[in-house]
Amino acid sequence: MNPRNNPMIVAMLMCCSYLAFLAASSNAQDQASQENQAVPASALTTKSVQAVGYEVGTGSTKVDLKATELVPQASGEAKVEIKSKGTQADVDVSVKGLAAPSTLGAEFITYVVWVVTPEGRTGNTGELLLNKNGDGKLSATTPAQTFSLIVTAEPYFAVRLPSEMVVLQSQPRKDTKGKRFPVSEYKLMKRNQYEKMGNPLALTLDPNVPLQVYEARNAVEVAKSHLADKYAPEVFPKAEASLKVMENSLASKADKMTVISNARQTAQFAEDARALSVQRQEEERIVQEREAAAAKAKAEAEAKAAEEAAEAKRKADEAAAQAKRKADAEIAAQEAARKQAEDQRMAAEREKQQLRARLLEQFNRVLPTTDSDRGLVVNMGDVLFDTGKADLRPEAREALAKLSGIVLNYPSLRLAIGGYTDSTGTAEFNQTLSEKRASAVRDYLVSQGLDASALSAQGFGMNNPVADNSTAQGRQKNRRIEIVVSGEVIGTQIGNKT
Repeated sequence: MNPRNNPMIVAMLMCCSYLAFLAASSNAQDQASQENQAVPASALTTKSVQAVGYEVGTGSTKVDLKATELVPQASGEAKVEIKSKGTQADVDVSVKGLAAPSTLGAEFITYVVWVVTPEGRTGNTGELLLNKNGDGKLSATTPAQTFSLIVTAEPYFAVRLPSEMVVLQSQPRKDTKGKRFPVSEYKLMKRNQYEKMGNPLALTLDPNVPLQVYEARNAVEVAKSHLADKYAPEVFPKAEASLKVMENSLASKADKMTVISNARQTAQFAEDARALSVQRQEEERIVQEREAAAAKAKAEAEAKAAEEAAEAKRKADEAAAQAKRKADAEIAAQEAARKQAEDQRMAAEREKQQLRARLLEQFNRVLPTTDSDRGLVVNMGDVLFDTGKADLRPEAREALAKLSGIVLNYPSLRLAIGGYTDSTGTAEFNQTLSEKRASAVRDYLVSQGLDASALSAQGFGMNNPVADNSTAQGRQKNRRIEIVVSGEVIGTQIGNKT
């Protein structure tokens, strides 16, 4: 008999699941945001859905939970209520006809309910346990007031990001109270991130063993497949030790709630180890790419310098020969000297122009860059920051790391970092946000080895717009970071002016 088919066990497990996730619901979105920053883009996919902005104090309202093509026979609904003066939403989820998670893949053991905000953040609200008919319920809370709901198949309950195996997603009814908001994109973990290296986790559920035991074993195997023993040595041994405690309590036929508690602790340690391992591997990759970019830029600079030196020497030799031939005439000698000086001046100017053009090309490989009277202007769009925040997204840090690798080869360069916003919001808020974003970029560049004395950061708020703030497209262009690269080494302006 499957443990999910025993109503008493299902009730006990659902109670434990609710209590565990009630404590975690207030920071679920922050955990998801941190996980997004640690996971490489190759491990993620995206999906869109519609959110509802629920009204405070208007009583409960319902949304449907529509099945995806993965489980077309399933259905469900969710009742949502934000009570008067409440700071959180109460959510009651009810589903019917869900197939066992293992039918979607041997690595999947349970279902998890998530909230998704309009900004694309996801929060784990709890584990959805099923009876023998594939029916289940979950009561949870979330600090979000505008969100959609999804249900995903997962290898264990403690995951921080939803897998791409979305089986149900919310859809407002005609009579659903609240405003509709599109969620254009939210991130999902690709299923291969939870597969054991070499072959899938082929698990056969013993009806006498709590489901959480299999989740814990799964979590440890997934962490190990992500090299947690190497990249998270301070956390992964705790997961292994906790797994041994759980197995001992199971073998000694300890109280079922004790076994479940040990299993949940094991899964949490394993997930922490997996997430830390992924984060450190991503950081290692960024460092390697930055070093490779720096080495390539240095090699190009050295090769070009050698070529220009050879050309300068050839011209100098030619000028000297010409001066010798005209040595019998003072006027001819003076003319030769003047021409030689002019050649050298032009060669120096060309060197500056060629370096400037080369830097323009290298910067454009990383971020959009234009040439201007002020210098080379590197443009970072608003999409490299979270909405209304100054925290750099992973793609922003990666781009800045590559940029710093190039600049390190030219110590005399100066970087002026300017933050700009659109006209939305108050002038004080925009000024502060622009200053924080400019400072965040400056601090990150300093952390990559650039000389702090060569960097400056300033916020300009809504001043100096480059487009019309009356349109969404114009406002997006105005929300930007400009890094103006200048210095005597790159001489006067070349190319197209802005």
